Amino acid sequence: MRTLTVDRVAGAVLAVFALLVLWESRKIPFGTVADPGPGALPVLLAVLLLVCSIAVIVLGKGGDQIAAVEWKEWRHALAILGACAFLAAAFERLGYRLTLFLALFALVKLVERKGWVASLAFAAGFALGTHYLFSTLLRVQLPRGVFGF
Repeated sequence: MRTLTVDRVAGAVLAVFALLVLWESRKIPFGTVADPGPGALPVLLAVLLLVCSIAVIVLGKGGDQIAAVEWKEWRHALAILGACAFLAAAFERLGYRLTLFLALFALVKLVERKGWVASLAFAAGFALGTHYLFSTLLRVQLPRGVFGF
C-alpha cells in the first residue's frame, strides 16, 4: 500500500474540489469551441486542477507522513477560514472594497502582527487595486454594498 503523505492528502482534497466544480458546472451553459459559454472557463480550470491534483497524488510519495505532521499553525488556518467565512457572508452587504479591506486588515494586523501603517496600506492597496482591475479594466460587476462602495 502506498504511504499516506501530506502531498497525497492535499492532492486528494484538490481532486475532490475539482470534481465538485465539474459537477456544479453542468448547470452552466458550456457553449462551443467557437463560441464558449460561461461554463467553459470553470470546466477548463477544474479539468486542469484535476490533472494537477492526480499528478500530486501519484508523485507525492516524498512528502512528510500525515501522521507525523504537527499542527503548529492551526491558529493561522482557523483565522484564514474565519476570514473566508466573513468574506462570503459580507460581500453583498458591505460591498467588495470594504469587505476585502476589513478581512485583509484583520489578517495582516492580528494574525501576522504587522504594524498599523503596513496593515492599512496593504489592505487598502489590495482592496482598491483589485477593485480597479476587476471593475474598471475587466468590467466585472462587483457588489457595492449598503454604503455604495
